[in-house]
Amino acid sequence: MLQAAISEAQPTTAIAARGLHSLFLKSDGSLWAMGDNDNGQLGDGTFNNTNRPEQIAPNVTATAAGFYHSLFLKSNGSLWALGDNFYGELGDGTFNNTNHPEQILATNVTKIAAGDFHSLFLTNGGSLWAMGNNDHGQLGDGTTDNGNFYTNRPEQIVPTNVTTIAAGGNHSLFLKNDGSLWAMGDNSYGGLGDGTFNNTNRPEQIATNVTAIAAGYSHSLFLKSDGSLWAMGYNIDGQLGDGTFNNTNRPEQIATNVTAIAAGEYHSLFLKNDGSLWAMGNNSYGGLGDGTFNNTNRPEQIVSSGVTAIAAGYGHSLFLKRDGSLWAMGYNSTGQLGDGTLNNTNRPEEIVAGPTGYCQISGQLMGGGNIRLSFVGIASTNYALDRSFSLAPPDWVPQLTNPAGTGGLLMFTNTPGQATNNYWRIRSVP
Repeated sequence: MLQAAISEAQPTTAIAARGLHSLFLKSDGSLWAMGDNDNGQLGDGTFNNTNRPEQIAPNVTATAAGFYHSLFLKSNGSLWALGDNFYGELGDGTFNNTNHPEQILATNVTKIAAGDFHSLFLTNGGSLWAMGNNDHGQLGDGTTDNGNFYTNRPEQIVPTNVTTIAAGGNHSLFLKNDGSLWAMGDNSYGGLGDGTFNNTNRPEQIATNVTAIAAGYSHSLFLKSDGSLWAMGYNIDGQLGDGTFNNTNRPEQIATNVTAIAAGEYHSLFLKNDGSLWAMGNNSYGGLGDGTFNNTNRPEQIVSSGVTAIAAGYGHSLFLKRDGSLWAMGYNSTGQLGDGTLNNTNRPEEIVAGPTGYCQISGQLMGGGNIRLSFVGIASTNYALDRSFSLAPPDWVPQLTNPAGTGGLLMFTNTPGQATNNYWRIRSVP
């Protein structure tokens, strides 16, 4: 019996940015990187910057970018880290940088977040763990004194019920499964939203009915269950989008019908439910993508529709479109846009094209128990048919490889096993 057919023409599926480098995933689970590599944060075995995307690792399900370090998860739940480790943010028990991914935990990790110099992750059951710089209490472990400003081993902060995490410059945010928002760390500009400007080294509850969070250098964004966008903290460049350049230590509502948010160091991005992309804040390098280099303290529409994911770095921005294409704009001093140049741009430019006809797949029952899978891919590209007997976890076994013909049409004929549940996928191959 044919249970599932998954087309994988390798569109871009996830993005991450911070500092001066960018990371993205393709639908085959491959991790790609570009930009600054002075501390090995690209994980390619060198310390050389690159202005073109290069493949780093397979079987990756999530990624996060710190200022000079990177994290990713593999499909088996293992946590991997690379790059700068001055404060122990890699969590490997040393303070040594590495330009190769190293495994930190073997299993059970479900989510990751990278701040400027600290890292957060969740394990099964909603346990929150942290490592790295703690000079403002951003790890939330109750310390910052007696020289104990950092830890190079993961330490448990909250034992259960955490669902979402975000790491900023020197502060951290997380959500619990009851929709409550919690914060800790630097609050010099009100980024924690607790009505004070006092740092805290213990998590404190800020708001309820929250569904998504994002943390910039010293500002924070969150969404409520009604789709409203709220902001607090540093606002010198207008990154809160409230029409002023005044900091605030209380959450204030900015927009409605919002579905996704991203906080760069000094700018902010969000998506509305019509797929439109909006931006506000610092635009010195063109990171807002509006065709100017002018800051704005009001949200302005950048793309009218079709955007599905966003990420924001130091002065650059990334977004995905519905067709799986990757777009970038802004600061490009180390090649973080991945366009082959080191030139800044104030307009979105396509970096990785979306595959033509992605996900156009159909099945036709044939004689003798056979099924024919027809797929529209990219002309002359090789595609492999893989089979697995389970998806928990999948154990994909290659069956056939064929090239797509003129117009991208591809057909596979195979015989599913009658006594087992069969899962099939089609993926592009070199």
